[in-house]
Amino acid sequence: MSLPDQDSPSTRPYLIRALHEWCVDNGFSPYIAVQVDGSVRVPMEFVKNGEIVLNVSFDATSSLRLGNEFIEFKARFGGVAREIVVPIDHVVAIYARENGQGMAFPAPAAGSFAGLPSSEAVLAPVRSEDAERANLRAVPSDQTAEATSAATDEPPPRGPNQGGGRPTLKRVK
Repeated sequence: MSLPDQDSPSTRPYLIRALHEWCVDNGFSPYIAVQVDGSVRVPMEFVKNGEIVLNVSFDATSSLRLGNEFIEFKARFGGVAREIVVPIDHVVAIYARENGQGMAFPAPAAGSFAGLPSSEAVLAPVRSEDAERANLRAVPSDQTAEATSAATDEPPPRGPNQGGGRPTLKRVK
């Protein structure tokens, strides 16, 4: 007997873990874009237009836990250690910093995924060249919350084709 659609568990946490693993396995830095509200625990000084972009690589975090309900980790922001807690349904994208490949998710809307049951959430692939079509745009690196390793305050290394700025994504409405 199968579960009715509205009782099916969300695929979002599984897809986030899979894309995180893909990034790590291929030497990329996984970033998540998060819609911020009162249920999200992040450094509010880095929130822009209700969103924040976080580096969730193992080098930038400690005690990273990608659970079914929350993403939790510790990281340093400007040299200050912070505990981060992000409800899974507030993750609107996960992608590789180096090439922009990843996936976008619908933003949460009053306790649901844009009014759809979680099993009906539409997922859009994200590639650098498809960012506009996926309703995402680049954000200057000075607006990206960069978590650095708990062991060091040095920012992560830039890739050879970065041209001085890190590609990041921001949801545009």
